[in-house]
Amino acid sequence: MKNFSLCLIFLWTTLQQSSVQTAVPATVLNCCEGEILLLLDSSGSVANYEFSRLLVFTSELLRLFSLGRGHVRVGLLQVGTEPHLEFGLDVHSSQESLQRALRSVRQLQGDTNTEAALRVAQQLLEEEEEVPKILLWLTDGVQPGDVEWRMSKLKERGVFVLAVSTVHGNYHVLRRAVTPPLESHLYSVDIDNMDIITEDLRDAIIRIIRAERLRVVHLTSHSAVLRWRPVLSADGFYEFWYRSIWRTDPEIRRALSAASSQVELTDLQPDTTYSASLRPESNRGLFPTLSVDFTTLSDVLSPAVVSLSDLGPRQIRVSWGPLQRSRVQRYKVEYGVLPGGLVRSVTSPRQMNSTLLTDLEPDTQYLVTVSALHVDGSEAAMSVRVCTQQAAPPALVDLQLSPVERQVDEVQAAWRSHQEGLKGFWVSWETGDSHSSPSQTSFYLPASAWSTRLTRLSPSGRVCVSPLYSSGRGDGICCTARTPAG
Repeated sequence: MKNFSLCLIFLWTTLQQSSVQTAVPATVLNCCEGEILLLLDSSGSVANYEFSRLLVFTSELLRLFSLGRGHVRVGLLQVGTEPHLEFGLDVHSSQESLQRALRSVRQLQGDTNTEAALRVAQQLLEEEEEVPKILLWLTDGVQPGDVEWRMSKLKERGVFVLAVSTVHGNYHVLRRAVTPPLESHLYSVDIDNMDIITEDLRDAIIRIIRAERLRVVHLTSHSAVLRWRPVLSADGFYEFWYRSIWRTDPEIRRALSAASSQVELTDLQPDTTYSASLRPESNRGLFPTLSVDFTTLSDVLSPAVVSLSDLGPRQIRVSWGPLQRSRVQRYKVEYGVLPGGLVRSVTSPRQMNSTLLTDLEPDTQYLVTVSALHVDGSEAAMSVRVCTQQAAPPALVDLQLSPVERQVDEVQAAWRSHQEGLKGFWVSWETGDSHSSPSQTSFYLPASAWSTRLTRLSPSGRVCVSPLYSSGRGDGICCTARTPAG
């Protein structure tokens, strides 16, 4: 216990020393603008020592960035039985404040309820802030839960998901969660050697949130506003040029003053892709040329297209376009059974171009209408008809357990299933005797298997069989075996 305490003291000493900014590289200081939300596994599956090492690693990773609005905003969300927001994205505007907060973080313990924490993360990262956003997941990767769907929703909204896991992590879950490329966005490392990935991960973050870029901050069908971070003193100027990528119009060039940080382009053609470049000119050194491609909006009012996907017996995904965030206040999706059924509705923010309709009736025709309320007060709508699919029969039926002659702790399990899309079965049962607590035993069977013998079954043990598909495990069926106590 004494050695463990000394180890923790050493770790916190390291963390305090890392908070002192010395010789910060110019390539990092003031380099970036964006949001980094740390999703830190604080559950009981993470040992106290591992948790401390994760905090030391986080401190070293972030200590070189300038913080606050216009720079890098950092938040910390802890994962436990219930999520805990340690601090939000607007709390810390200096390294001294951030490092002090990291030193005061205490582990939550409890369950690994990552899914609940992701719901909070989604809300924090949905603010209308036109900067790159990163969710950095720090975890031991042990039983992270059903995170894939919520991670995919974050990525659909433009959030970059990066992950750092100890060697115990579930690589397949992590691989599906992060944003490609995996080689720079997913790291699995021993807890005592995390320092070897610090620079690589920091470089990956910088590539995402680097501020030396030309950004489109406002776009219409006939105009665009481009913005950049000023880098010149009074003795320089910016050379700016743009043209249609189809080269149907002549290239237009402008000289902009050193104090400039944005330019407005007018008289553009609708639904046209342009390429724009900006080169700072100065006697004090060379600066890289910044470039951006953008496409002006269509003159057609959204929604001009409505499409349907993910059709099922009780759900339909409705998508629409074009997405015109600068012209639309919000979208409303109305749907009801034909003919003359009750009409229900959902409202979506202007940055969304799809929604999932659930709790529908199987094998039923619906009328779906997508309408957009535009900023000028006008409305546009489009309707489609769609039929939900017929309800599928249950994947597994009629699980039966039969005793094995002269074997009191064995049963023969047999079942029937529907074969469509089936890849195999996952069988689990409780083993043990009346003198010890039951433990769980599981194994895989191919799709051609319809029965199996289970041994060492505990008295009144539960037996479960679940279907396996390429998309994952389906709903199973369970029975309780009645075997004599040993």
